[in-house]
Amino acid sequence: MSQEFDVVVIGGGPGGYEAAIRAAQLGLKVACIEKRLHNGKPSLGGTCLNVGCIPSKALLDSSHRYHDAKEGLAIHGISVGDVSIDIAQMQTRKDQVVAQLTGGVAQLLKGNGIVWLQGTGKLLSNKQVQFVAHDGATETIQATKAVILAAGSAPINIPVAPLTEDIIVDSTGALAFSEVPKRLGVIGAGVIGLELGSVWSRLGSEVIVLEALDSFLPMLDKLVSKEAQKILTKQGLDIRLGAKVTGSQINNGVVTVTYQDKEGEKTAEFDKLIVAVGRKPYAEGLLDASSGVAQDARGFVIVDQQCRTNIDGVYAIGDLVRGPMLAHKAMEEGMMVAEIIAGHYAQINYDTIIGVIYTHPEIAWVGQTEEQAKAAGIDVKAGQFPFQVNGRALAANDAQGLVKFVADAKTDRLLGMAVIGSNAGDMVHQGMIALEFAASIEDLQLMTFAHPTLSEAVHEAALSVDGRAIHAIQRKRK
Repeated sequence: MSQEFDVVVIGGGPGGYEAAIRAAQLGLKVACIEKRLHNGKPSLGGTCLNVGCIPSKALLDSSHRYHDAKEGLAIHGISVGDVSIDIAQMQTRKDQVVAQLTGGVAQLLKGNGIVWLQGTGKLLSNKQVQFVAHDGATETIQATKAVILAAGSAPINIPVAPLTEDIIVDSTGALAFSEVPKRLGVIGAGVIGLELGSVWSRLGSEVIVLEALDSFLPMLDKLVSKEAQKILTKQGLDIRLGAKVTGSQINNGVVTVTYQDKEGEKTAEFDKLIVAVGRKPYAEGLLDASSGVAQDARGFVIVDQQCRTNIDGVYAIGDLVRGPMLAHKAMEEGMMVAEIIAGHYAQINYDTIIGVIYTHPEIAWVGQTEEQAKAAGIDVKAGQFPFQVNGRALAANDAQGLVKFVADAKTDRLLGMAVIGSNAGDMVHQGMIALEFAASIEDLQLMTFAHPTLSEAVHEAALSVDGRAIHAIQRKRK
């Protein structure tokens, strides 16, 4: 007789494990299937905790501290002499952070009475799941209420730069370099490419980023993307736009990349090459033909606004479905689905999902850009304020970037916020909360912000929307 659970979750990443935990909190009997082996051991947390968000942020932080010690302390009157980096220790610390967090997720599942099944899961018909354990043992599991598909995503590989064991790598391989490459190439100037390029650039690599698009970070407000490109270029990233990679060849441990730009065919030589051209939904072996679950041409599972598939009792969340491939989006979808399965109403506001790029300075945004609002036919007013005149930022010698707000000129309602600067990923939450509560720009203008703080730039940017910023000369408005 097969095992029965109220809910079976396939995938133990951020979306899957949060769905499992919330379902268990709501009194449901839950199993979570996860196949990942990290360093040879079963591991929860998905891409994010094992080879994505968390290890990359650990390396970003280590590299920033090294660069700051080497380049940024003298202005404070601090002398440290020669500064060196122990890459092996940096990687060890990264692995310790990963182990602590993935182990913590395992304890959370155990503490909530969730059965962790270590192996693969394939959805069959009638909410049945074929489970194959790592030792090959197979059984069919029945979900009485629902199955949640949360298998995540995988890096996109490109034929012109096929991966090798240690020279041409994807984002996972780029987290595991044992030494700093002298010349590093990055294909793709998106979030992952810029973050990984920043890590190794700070540690001493000469980094060239090849981006096929002619525009830099096109999803951002144009003012913010222009500022980001200027800052990252000044830091040493050689960002080449309109550069379409057409081939690669490895000789004697050096990879020669051929690419095409507006001037014609060019080549560049690297010691390591990172392919960071995006991610795709990971549905390999996930859906049996009998499941009947519909997918689109790109492999995404088709769902409605509450993550229901076309099959009753089957839901799909996170990177498997439409929308941004972000861990926090997957988490909220997982909890939303758990609530619905338990008989409650739940709905995510997809208009207030934050995006963050963890370069230094960070880049973060929420809601609409000025360009998006105008394209939607909205009469827009906007304002921005630079950190270079913010007392707290100057005191910290970290005054790059700005805060920008976009609002509806007729109703005064806040439409979007963007920040490029220190702690932008935390600061942008002020805009997210304001959007959730349908705040006006006047609401933000009337609030009292502590002095001296970075968040004063938020207040000044809100005032600037109506030409009222105090610490910047404003144009007189009619």
